[in-house]
Amino acid sequence: MFRATFRVAIDVMPSTKFKPPTPAGHTTIPYTRHHAADPNEEDIIDEALNLFRANCLFRNFEIKGHADRVLIYLILFISECLGKLSKSPTPGEAVKQLSTLAVSNFAIPGDATFPLNAMYSPPRDRSQQDQLRQYIQQLRNEMAIRLVDRVYVDGKPSKWWMCFQKRKFMGLSL
Repeated sequence: MFRATFRVAIDVMPSTKFKPPTPAGHTTIPYTRHHAADPNEEDIIDEALNLFRANCLFRNFEIKGHADRVLIYLILFISECLGKLSKSPTPGEAVKQLSTLAVSNFAIPGDATFPLNAMYSPPRDRSQQDQLRQYIQQLRNEMAIRLVDRVYVDGKPSKWWMCFQKRKFMGLSL
């Protein structure tokens, strides 16, 4: 009896948003739609939403650029959001829950509870820390709004998104 074994090498999909406008800590801040010249251009949040379902299956992520660090953070935040959405039967309730989650207290690089401290260096001073916190807050708010638009189809959560709610990307959570 002949048995063939095939191994397929699949790599994680890195970010393509390498336009670094301002440095903050060990990362540079990729543009969002608010900062882009063309508001219809795909930004880092759209990219995270598009790559989430493929990338969340991986336990390792090779960082090829600064935007990959932001992409990792956003994938972890999407995972956290999907966990909250399991209890939200309507899009209106989902927006409320995710908006509350987005503005809740969160750790930034350099804080003891930040799960990605090995990938980020802490901000050098207080102004850089405030700038990074403000940027992450903006990312979380935008992601909360856009995620509800993607997940809820015809007023119900899509099973193709909700099946990823218990997945832990890289074995981490925010």
